[in-house]
Parts: sequence; structure tokens; C-alpha cells
Amino acid sequence: MGALLTVVVPVYAVEGFLLACLDSIRAGLSPQENADVEVIAVDDASPDRCGALLDTYAERHGGLRVLHLPSNVGLGPARNAGLAEATGRYVWFVDSDDRLPPGSVRAVLDRLRRSEPDVLLVDHLREHEDGRLETDASSPLLAGPPSLDRLLGVQHTAWNRIVRRGLLLENQLRFPAGWYEDVPFSNPVLIAADRIDVLNRVCYHYRIGRPGAITATRSSRHFEAFDQYDALHHWLDRVGAAPAVRSRVFTLMINHLMVVAGNDSRMHPSCRRPFFRRIAELYRRHLPAGHRMPPGAAGMKHRLVAMNSYPLYAALRAGYRLAGLRSRSTQRPPAVSRSIPSMPQPVQTTSLR
Repeated sequence: MGALLTVVVPVYAVEGFLLACLDSIRAGLSPQENADVEVIAVDDASPDRCGALLDTYAERHGGLRVLHLPSNVGLGPARNAGLAEATGRYVWFVDSDDRLPPGSVRAVLDRLRRSEPDVLLVDHLREHEDGRLETDASSPLLAGPPSLDRLLGVQHTAWNRIVRRGLLLENQLRFPAGWYEDVPFSNPVLIAADRIDVLNRVCYHYRIGRPGAITATRSSRHFEAFDQYDALHHWLDRVGAAPAVRSRVFTLMINHLMVVAGNDSRMHPSCRRPFFRRIAELYRRHLPAGHRMPPGAAGMKHRLVAMNSYPLYAALRAGYRLAGLRSRSTQRPPAVSRSIPSMPQPVQTTSLR
């Protein structure tokens, strides 16, 4: 029998984090568990020593297949290259600057054997540059019986979902080129799945704020998110997604793009107005019939987008930022705490169609 799980690790300019990532994948596995795991690292023409580190690691440790791409293709196509070589029944895309806490792969293997889902969602912690660990705002959505409406709100990344490889092949789901490559992939795998399971256990540490990371880089390339969301909606059209699903995805899309628009680490002030206008265009282009705006502050932002009113949005944003600064200046610094991974929960696989 072949591997149960293929871990695909795209590699580019992460020399200082790569070995820790690779070590974390197989840490503590028994010989049988090792046999159930295939690891494929894809050197995306990395400009540093990553390619040599991968070759040395494969020679010394074994159990690692290394693909060296002749030229840099970007994160999405690099993942696709690893997927094309995968033989495991399931695929887990792990970014090479992140790491898996001890016991993660064992817990994932156990749950995959027990529930045999199309997609297994896992929890994660956000790891800051100083080592501080933080629970993600979407993590509470993993609690309770699986519900597609709720799980669509979980952070939409490739690395927090382990996917049956056959599901990707059957639905021709691949990563596009460009930034925000997770957008046309992460929600479609949930929508296409018949059986989704949740392992409500921290199985991933996501590094944030790393210099060079997309989420910490000011660039006009953040505008590529609009093409990725157009691709997502074309997919929804092609599969005839239910109105409730389309409305949920639409709301999440606007929420996400508004976060990008307001993020100083990503958006130069000179780009914020044209980015907002592009959100308004996307809003009009993909507004579902019968869509209801969310309540509260999110709904207010949606209304401003629907009106294409950047001056009001800018005033609202300035007010929120001023209120936040005043609040932080009057509060004592919070104590730093580390979240403890929860124990595996009972199998909660359900049919979501």
C-alpha cells in the first residue's frame, strides 16, 4: 500500500526556517507512521541555500523527495508541482516557514483512518516573531458538529485543511499563479466535499510578520486578489453553488478585502482609494440575488462599499484608529500567554450536501 498522507512543502527564501519545518513533520513518528507519510519538498528556484539544504537533508535523513524547479513559478504552481508527484491518499500543503507542533501528524493520521473524510480541517496558532503564540479569531468556528456555513468562515488557507487527493483530481482543483492563490482553492474544496471532519486540535503554527511574507509586504500585487476572487466566482457559477453558499462566500470576500484595504503592512496609503474602488466594482459584479448585509460594523463597511463612498470609509477608518489608540493608551499591557493545544475530539464527520 502507498502512503496515506503526502505533505507538500513549497520552498522559497526561507533558509532560516526550513530545517525546523522539515524536522517538525516527522518528529516522534513510529516506523509504521513514517511509512504512512510521504514528504515532497519543492525548491521553487530559491535564491538562497534552500536547494542545497534540501538535498543534504534528504541524504542524511531519508524520507524526503526533493523537486528542483528550473525557474521560480510562485507558491501556487509550486504546490501544484508537488501535488503532481504525490502518491498519498490525502495531501497536506505545509508552508516552509511554518512548523507543526509535536504530535500533529500522528493526530492527523489517526483521524484520517477513523473518519475517512474528503477534507479534514485542523486548528492553528499564530506565531509572532518574538515566539508569542496567539489563537486565531476564526478558531472557535471549529467547535461543534461540522456545518458548511460556519466552516466557510475558518481562515481560508491551504495549510489548515488536509484534502483527499481524489477530490482535487475529480474537481480539477489546483492553485492559480499570483498572490492570494488560496482564494480559489480553500473554499471550493469545502464546497465540493461530501464529508468534512474537524480535528479541533492545534496542528499548525503559522508564522506571521516575517519580512518578505506577502502579509507583511506593501505592494501593488495585493490587487491580484481581485482576479483570484473573480476566479472563485466563476467556479461557483460552473458548479451551480446554492444561493446560501454564494451569499456566505460573498460576505466573507468583502470582509477579507476590507481587511486588506485597511492594513498598513500591505496597503500603501496612495493605493487605498483605488483598492477600495476595485472592491466596489467587485461588489456590484458578484452581488448575489437576495443578499443580506451583515449586522454591526461589518454591515456599515459593506454599505459604504455598495455606495462606493471612499471619503466616508476613510473617515470611519480614521475614527476607529483614533479610538483604538486612545483605548490602548489607557490600558495596562496584557499578560503574554501561550495557548495549549486541545486534545483530539470525537469524530464529527458529516455529509454537508
